Amino acid sequence: MAQITADMVKELRDATNVSMMECKHALVEASGDIAKATKLLREKGIAVAAKKASRTANQGLIASVITDDGKIGSLIEVNCETDFVARNQSFQALVAQLAKKACATDANLADEVKAEVTAKIAEIGENIVVRRNIRYALGGTGKIASYIHLGGKVGVLIEVNCAKAETVTNSVFGELVKDLTLQIAASSPRFLVANDVPADVIAAEREIYAKQMKDKPAQIVGKIVDGKIKKFYTESCLMDQPFVKEPKQSISQLVAAKNKEFGETITVKRFVRYQVGA
Repeated sequence: MAQITADMVKELRDATNVSMMECKHALVEASGDIAKATKLLREKGIAVAAKKASRTANQGLIASVITDDGKIGSLIEVNCETDFVARNQSFQALVAQLAKKACATDANLADEVKAEVTAKIAEIGENIVVRRNIRYALGGTGKIASYIHLGGKVGVLIEVNCAKAETVTNSVFGELVKDLTLQIAASSPRFLVANDVPADVIAAEREIYAKQMKDKPAQIVGKIVDGKIKKFYTESCLMDQPFVKEPKQSISQLVAAKNKEFGETITVKRFVRYQVGA
């Protein structure tokens, strides 16, 4: 049997906010595998912060640059050791510089800017890591946009397409794109639409929900699980989420209303959301 150490119990406790005893029992059952223990606690319905188990404790900033024509945009996360350095003007200048460079590459930015980062480490005296970067280049007619929230702790990059060139400069279209970035920042969708959710993710969720309902009559478990999956879609898929400014309206309904207003075919093509340390 795997040895369960106090450090392992503490790690699971910190990740789930479950009692030390429950954490130890879960680790014993999972033979010391923290990921499996976390899943066991979810199945029992007592883990209140299971997602925290996959997060790191890094500080840093998220930044974005959109080209003047709105056709190319970048989003990057640069980590440091302390929030004090994240608020340092020299560090912030480095991050802004790297975000601009990220507009010109689809490669791993960290490999391309080693010299700049090494020099800044020597200057500041704290480790700096370019954790991730992404670049969107507009395909067709539309707009690339970004939004940086909480002083650089959360960032969003989005591509929204349309059929008419004149729509791109329409202020109402611009407001819609901005609302979409705010929605993503606030509601943390994982997918664009339900069809994007991998089958194994749905299977895992159904398994967890079914185990949570194990004491219910068998004939109603299926309906309850179906209802929970529907709720999962409304929480996890952008187009199914309630619009934060008008919760009675879904994002898909919001876009459909704008299409009717413009006589347009506006589509959200893709998005990404970064959060420092997540």
